[in-house]
Amino acid sequence: MSSRNEESNIIDTTGYDLDKGTTKQKWKKILHDWAEDHPLISNYQPYTIAATIIFGLMTLQINIEQYIGLNPSLNYADVMVMIEGNAVTYIQAFANPWLTYFSAFIYMIGFSVLLIGTFLIFLYKKDAKGLQEFSIAFTLIYLVAYPFYILFPVSVTSNTLPNMAPLLYGLDPSIVKIMHICDPTLDNCFPSLHTALSLMTMLIVLARTKNYGLKALAVFTTISIQFTILYLGIHWITDLIGGIMLAFTSYYIATRYRELIVTRSSKLITVRFENKDGKRS
Repeated sequence: MSSRNEESNIIDTTGYDLDKGTTKQKWKKILHDWAEDHPLISNYQPYTIAATIIFGLMTLQINIEQYIGLNPSLNYADVMVMIEGNAVTYIQAFANPWLTYFSAFIYMIGFSVLLIGTFLIFLYKKDAKGLQEFSIAFTLIYLVAYPFYILFPVSVTSNTLPNMAPLLYGLDPSIVKIMHICDPTLDNCFPSLHTALSLMTMLIVLARTKNYGLKALAVFTTISIQFTILYLGIHWITDLIGGIMLAFTSYYIATRYRELIVTRSSKLITVRFENKDGKRS
């Protein structure tokens, strides 16, 4: 009897009586109050969640292709050859080991630092608008690129053009393993995500930060990335052009319609707590 009385009086650490309402209602209330106490996080959370889901889809690409019955040998690299020939091979005319190592560093490390660093800087400065614009544009880029990778696969240049050396893949076997994790069949070329994401990030950094050092670093890294994706034997010139178009389009939508997107999405994800009478408390 005493145990029953104690149980009925249990109050959880959030201050809500665990005996009142349904479990679903209690969690709605807890999450709702948490979102109100952490407005910055709740502002960009929907977009980071969406980006995470899209990244998860990228890792399931082969499974999705098999599920919808696509031919594993489907490849449109020949279309790229028809469009631009072997023009991209000339960029390797002055290849040397130091340039290759530098390009590999920029492609793998510089690219990641640019994106993650920008996100962390906005987070540190509590720049909700910057986080929202970055997250929206990031998500849009993946949403547009993903169908192309499924339905319009294009092999990397070093696997297609006989005179194009696989400079990145030839550096170390571990690099090949890492690349296969991100792109199992090495045919996610058009449009270039390295181009689209880096250029989009640079545009947002230029628009939303006042630190000239950060701006200069973003510009240098972004320009270097555009060179490396061609030099290392990965992307086609057409991929770069497609990535540029995607970057500017996503940046425009994210900055021009940010408030509208945030408002619409907030209505869909706002955590609501309803009492037993169906009224919001």
